[in-house]
Amino acid sequence: MRFIFSSVLLLISITVFAQPRVVTTTNKKAIKHFEQAMQDLREGKRDFAVDALNKAVEQDENFIEALIVRGDVYAELLDYEAASQSYEEVIARNPDFYAEAYLKAAKNRFLMEDYETADVHVNDYLAVGKRNPKFDAPAKYLAKNTAFALQAIKKPVPFDPINLGPEVNSKYSEYYPCLTADDQTIFFTRNVGNERAVQEDFYVADKDNDQWQKAYPIPGHINTNRNEGAPTITSNGNFMVFTICELYGDRDYGADREGYGSCDLFMSFRQGDSWTKPYNVGPEVNTSNWETQPSLSGDGRTLYFIRGDRNKPQAERRQNIYVSHLQDNGYFSVAKPLPAPVNTEGKESSVMIHPDGRTLYFASTGHPGFGGEDLFMTQLQPDGTWLEPKNLGYPINTVNNENSLMVSAKGDVAYFASNREGGYGFLDLYKFKLPKEIKPNPVTYTKGVVVDAETGEKLQAIFKLDDVISKETVVMQQSEKGTGEFLVILPTGKEYALSIEKEGYLFYSDNFELTEPSNATEPQEIEVKLTPIKSGKTVVLKNIFFETNKFDLKQKSEVELDKLFTFLTNNSTLNIEIGGHTDNVGSTEDNQLLSQNRAKSVADYLISKGIDAARLSYKGYGESMPIATNDTEEGRAQNRRTEFKIL
Repeated sequence: MRFIFSSVLLLISITVFAQPRVVTTTNKKAIKHFEQAMQDLREGKRDFAVDALNKAVEQDENFIEALIVRGDVYAELLDYEAASQSYEEVIARNPDFYAEAYLKAAKNRFLMEDYETADVHVNDYLAVGKRNPKFDAPAKYLAKNTAFALQAIKKPVPFDPINLGPEVNSKYSEYYPCLTADDQTIFFTRNVGNERAVQEDFYVADKDNDQWQKAYPIPGHINTNRNEGAPTITSNGNFMVFTICELYGDRDYGADREGYGSCDLFMSFRQGDSWTKPYNVGPEVNTSNWETQPSLSGDGRTLYFIRGDRNKPQAERRQNIYVSHLQDNGYFSVAKPLPAPVNTEGKESSVMIHPDGRTLYFASTGHPGFGGEDLFMTQLQPDGTWLEPKNLGYPINTVNNENSLMVSAKGDVAYFASNREGGYGFLDLYKFKLPKEIKPNPVTYTKGVVVDAETGEKLQAIFKLDDVISKETVVMQQSEKGTGEFLVILPTGKEYALSIEKEGYLFYSDNFELTEPSNATEPQEIEVKLTPIKSGKTVVLKNIFFETNKFDLKQKSEVELDKLFTFLTNNSTLNIEIGGHTDNVGSTEDNQLLSQNRAKSVADYLISKGIDAARLSYKGYGESMPIATNDTEEGRAQNRRTEFKIL
């Protein structure tokens, strides 16, 4: 959303209803007009007050008090040019009379996007010897912003917003978009109320042949006659967290919507084509303050959100980004604020964690920018620290307020809400290509369906994505009940082992080597056929690795070996044969011996972990049982494999 800000930038104003003592004129007609202006202001008649102040200045052009008040009134009327001129007249008449005239002139020039003049005025103010120290902090903040803006507008970033069209946007306001990782479904908030009452509900639109289809209310038990807003979903679109707020002080949500404060975070799960009744995320996240604008990591295990202090006056309220982690017991941990340099003494909002799990986009008033809410990005480092936030640049950021940013999983397109000209309603959803300098880490994904290899029945199974080096589980989810569908995000920079498991079935194994961004292939769609545990059935272990022409197991094989160990432990009556296979490079005798030794290495590892040796046998098949051609490197790589077979 983009709204003009005025008094937010600086806490610099005088109360125009309190008449200042007049010392710069003795002209009775000027004083009479000035007193009339003050009476008009006390009655809320700003336009009349401007006329009276102009008459006062006409009577005495050196009437500085009238010029100051006229500047304040013009500023409240958002006439920044007229306000600037009034303050600049004060400076021209008597530069020592009212030091804050420099600061107020700077503020209004800034709002006009006249950053060069604003920079001169604010630095002139900071050079004044006798000035009110309470304005030093906002003056220094403005000076940082003018310096930043002057440089940013010299190096604009590419920005060409495209409206998502009438199938998504309407005569109402649409905002807070979120996407599934495959970019095929968009969720957003639509205000279907009127001028008297806000009525926020969730809507959904799906793509067909790369075109958005007609948006529809989210099915299930989420939308009510109260306000639901700011949704965030996991990459597979199956788990949602969103905000419910009190309406006019009414906290009677019902048993499933009881809250702890003014706004709380709730969650819901997709079941088929519908969504479950929402329930509160819990007191570890929600408090007596207000929690809003959540953002889930791709796997749903990390939750970022905004917490604001509702117990302080509006001007003094802080709001910062907090984070909570889903624990193994199914509950989120106690939320903690993000450290500096992310959170500031200003206000952070519109947080969004990219599916890469490291790149955070957010809006803030506390970092150098164009004044109000600017959009920033930062990245989580391996040691748990965050990089200094980077302003997304001009003209993505302007003197207006920017927020509500959503970046696609591929990292090439960003979505946001705007009331710019040419839309279909007050706020519409737009997209634009993200400049290279502010893109997240590349990610790809694998989506598919899990079925019974013999019957074709769709299966709900557990799938895990593990980092083969650290052995850390990056993702652990279930394929969807009834459809067997799953989607797993694959951030680049690492090598992953994917396993899909279900009780009574052999597990499925796959490997994704994405250690270089160039290895991030296009998204894959696969059908995973899980085989019931029966004698003679075989599984290829795709995450068993050896050095070339050697049989020593690489350390990164341990993720797969430990899964096999767990499988054998959970199925204690099974006996298996470990089979080693090679391509046809080299002599038949050497390949036979190498495959035999490799199979033995796997058996020895399992025995060292505690599996009874009597349950294991091993055999080398050399090059005798290829599963692909040996005429290509890709085929030979498939033939160099380790398997296990149920005996």
